[in-house]
Amino acid sequence: MVYNPQFARLGEILVHEAYTTEEQVKEALVKQSNFGLKLGETLIKLGYLTENELLAALHQQLGYDVVQDNELMDLDISIVSLIPEPYALENKVLALREEGDGVVVAMTDPENLNVSDSLKKLLGKNIKPVLIGDSSLHDAIEKYYKSIRTTSQVEDAVGGFEFVAVDEDENEITIAAATEDVDAPAVKMINLIINEAIKAGATDIHIEPMIKVSRIRFRVDGALREVMTPPIGMHPSLISLIKVMSKLNIAERRLPQDGHISLKTTIKSVDVRVSITPTVLGEKVVMRLLDKGEFGFKLTTLGFEQEDMDIFKKIIRRPYGIIIVSGPTGSGKSTTLHAALKEIQNIESNIITVEDPVEYRLEGVTQIETKEQIGLTFGSALRSVLRQDPDIVLIGEIRDEETADIAIKFSLTGHLVFTTLHANDAPATITRMIDIGIKPYLVGSSLSLVMAQRLVRKICKHCERDYIPTEQEINDAGLTKEEASKINFKIGAGCVHCDNTGYSGREGIFELLTINPEIRSIIYEGGNQDLIREAALRNGMRTLHDAAITKMKKGITTIREVIKMTVVE
Repeated sequence: MVYNPQFARLGEILVHEAYTTEEQVKEALVKQSNFGLKLGETLIKLGYLTENELLAALHQQLGYDVVQDNELMDLDISIVSLIPEPYALENKVLALREEGDGVVVAMTDPENLNVSDSLKKLLGKNIKPVLIGDSSLHDAIEKYYKSIRTTSQVEDAVGGFEFVAVDEDENEITIAAATEDVDAPAVKMINLIINEAIKAGATDIHIEPMIKVSRIRFRVDGALREVMTPPIGMHPSLISLIKVMSKLNIAERRLPQDGHISLKTTIKSVDVRVSITPTVLGEKVVMRLLDKGEFGFKLTTLGFEQEDMDIFKKIIRRPYGIIIVSGPTGSGKSTTLHAALKEIQNIESNIITVEDPVEYRLEGVTQIETKEQIGLTFGSALRSVLRQDPDIVLIGEIRDEETADIAIKFSLTGHLVFTTLHANDAPATITRMIDIGIKPYLVGSSLSLVMAQRLVRKICKHCERDYIPTEQEINDAGLTKEEASKINFKIGAGCVHCDNTGYSGREGIFELLTINPEIRSIIYEGGNQDLIREAALRNGMRTLHDAAITKMKKGITTIREVIKMTVVE
């Protein structure tokens, strides 16, 4: 008998296409009643089948087209909202687009006639079913109905808002009323913005005036994304409310101001660092979100290659010396140092940190937050720490000669010191210490390790595909054509899982420079940066660029991230 998938059972198709074995299908048939699932869903649950394989088999059997990831990237919200969210969730459907006299609807079960009939009545049009997997549908519903809810909430917040010019006294009265009335538009909008930022995993919120709108952007995985644009008439009240919340001068609009808010949202507790600066269109706010919850990172999750991990773990267990992690703001320095403290923490050690601000809470560690407005500077806090019998000290950042000098003294008196510094790479970090004003012999005798780091974005595994880089990209990445021909380049196409960016999450790349006798002697002689680099490379240092290339070869990141985040030596 000739095999015809249109007349075959699903199990026969799966076996014929070698997606599963007969034994696996038989096992699933026995267990599906216990799971309360269909055959395909049961096979997926048992780990015998992927969702894409099931969709391919159903396409052969039923003839329906399968929704591709790129079809879910930029759906029209007005079309999606034709189907109410509760109905979409209950019946596992999503309106994709209008086509001819009907609506194309993604369905996990297009053969369900009851759902098809009720959809026709609901939409008042013919429906054209297409197949979609459960996980893709779930993510698309979450993304687009969240956008619909956010739009509705923005409209609710703006609704009834009176866009009028007010003087400073009236503005103060308006904001005072808003802080008492939780339904006031500005209060509702700020609550919405902060809650959405936390849900998105944002590190920063930007609220900036444009000509016609107030642009709200979140920094997620190191990149800014526009999330909403309320009318510009609402901008002054948003800024004023933020000033009230962070105890800043509400009447001052000509000078920059910095403040702080502690918030307990419906999701979690956060500290918010507020920076307000005047622009030609009005004041712009940047809010840095700091999680007040327990620190959850480990060294093993940061992205170290095993060889670098072994070196780092060995050096952080030394009894004394200075370990410096360098890089720009937002490169993960604090995360790395706190993970190091967590790694070596024990009941016998007194660990004290001095930070501005305290970004992560560590149980069992004494953490001090500087407050320059009352005179609690890094210098004064560290002088106090000297009398607190510390074993290990973390200094949030070396900002000046005084801080650097105290760090040196800690190290030379038998303490282990962790700190950060802004520098482009590991060799430059050493010369930066000398430039600050520390004598070369003190730098050379106290340093144990200098590590530069960056964060590269990881390719979204849901939309990962092969990629052929351009000749320009190959050159910019410092590769030869021969080297490039041996690499299986990957890129994220963009999908609902990654908000169409092609990336999901970030991982560290590291440049470790251990201070051996050869490098120490170069530092004693004045710390020539080029000589330090040459010696470090001879002794096996892998540069940030080398580390990024390794991540790219493993399919973790893209050639574009390599070019963006590193410099070819």
